[in-house]
Amino acid sequence: MHTAMVIGGGLLLLAIFIVVGWLVGKGAMAANAFIPVWLAATLVNLYVGVAKAGYTVAQELPIQLVVFGVPAVAAWFAGRKLAHS
Repeated sequence: MHTAMVIGGGLLLLAIFIVVGWLVGKGAMAANAFIPVWLAATLVNLYVGVAKAGYTVAQELPIQLVVFGVPAVAAWFAGRKLAHS
């Protein structure tokens, strides 16, 4: 459940980035700027999972790849779509 909530939070954050970017006329740039921000957030989530929750890096890494990948791929597609419109 936590994984789905974090992915949902990432998609919500992406939507905020895109709306703010669209308002200032830089929607594609905002979608692309989301990716390093989301990577940092995912690394923090990985750290919390290892340091606080007691999981190993080997246990957490595949989950974090999905947590990072779903919103990052959505951002990539959004950036391409916004750049061509």
